[in-house]
Amino acid sequence: MPAALPLSAPTKHRQVFDTLRHEILTGKYQPGQRLPSEAELVKRFGASRITVGRAVRELQQRQLVDRKAGSGTYVRGEPGQGLSFGLLIPDFGRTEIFEPICHGMADAPQASNHVLIWGQGTGMVAAGEVSRQARALQLCQQYVSRRVAGVFFAPLERLSPGDDTNARIMAAFDQASIPVVLIDRDHLPYPHRSRHDLVGIDNRRAGFRITAHLLGLGAKRVAFVSYPNSPSTIGERLAGYREALLVQGVAPDSALVRELEGDSVEAATEVAKSLDVDAIVCGNDRTAGRLMQGLAACGKRVPIDVRLAGIDDVGYATLLPVPLTTMHQPCREIGMAAMTAMLERTTRPDMPVRDILLECPLVVRDSCGAKLS
Repeated sequence: MPAALPLSAPTKHRQVFDTLRHEILTGKYQPGQRLPSEAELVKRFGASRITVGRAVRELQQRQLVDRKAGSGTYVRGEPGQGLSFGLLIPDFGRTEIFEPICHGMADAPQASNHVLIWGQGTGMVAAGEVSRQARALQLCQQYVSRRVAGVFFAPLERLSPGDDTNARIMAAFDQASIPVVLIDRDHLPYPHRSRHDLVGIDNRRAGFRITAHLLGLGAKRVAFVSYPNSPSTIGERLAGYREALLVQGVAPDSALVRELEGDSVEAATEVAKSLDVDAIVCGNDRTAGRLMQGLAACGKRVPIDVRLAGIDDVGYATLLPVPLTTMHQPCREIGMAAMTAMLERTTRPDMPVRDILLECPLVVRDSCGAKLS
């Protein structure tokens, strides 16, 4: 991934723009108040008139000021209001958690006077993997061209090794100095971390808690199953699974960490047949739903023969043949927290990068066999 622009050495244009934006959003300049003239700003910042003019034009593009010919530049609207934020959620419609997250952003009290640009579309899903990537890159360029005030980005998941779509998107936003708040996951594989705020759940703790729950019910051999090329969240959950085993004095066995080679019942059945275990932690509920079918196909009963658990608590978790024990993602609250994080980032661009992780409670249903213990 190309290096991000260093925060410690901003260009003169970026310094002028960021300073004036911060002063507008924090109320130093009130709505309707005239900004200092370009000549005054040139003197204040020690910058050229061209540099100052470019910074002021960008403030206008971000809908923070209005320029009136022969009169000057005036602060528009209320401080911190009237900003446009882009939603770049390529897996919207493929992954159930993102719709309530996006609605949570829109419903956040702080969002009432801002604009959310819903850049995802169903065509992105139907058109296949290549079109999904191309559509994400196209939306990225649209947001850069529009000079949105920030972007909420959920990196594409299950990309083939070597696919740099997520890195190209992040590099484009970094080069344009557009703040990004990552939703649910980083684009870098765990345990690496990018230089952008992230809002989601504590995936490592979720993996730990769901595994510890199965061990506490008497499970002795616990497997972990996911899909290949999964996002960083699955790596975090796997780390939590391993940590829970170690805490209980169980040596992790790499042979019990498996991947479903495909999204078919046949692929799930092959994994189910090959696992000699009494419990399985799945990387997410989607994996658990497919694996439940595979277990049934090879005559293994849930939870009598194999205890099963997932993570996410998607809507169909209660509708599976055996209702699924899982960890609940507070999706709407994640969206609201993401909006708060974005507004804080736009007003304080030099804050340290943050992980904002919400509680993920355990939801006990029939699939873990708690009633049998």
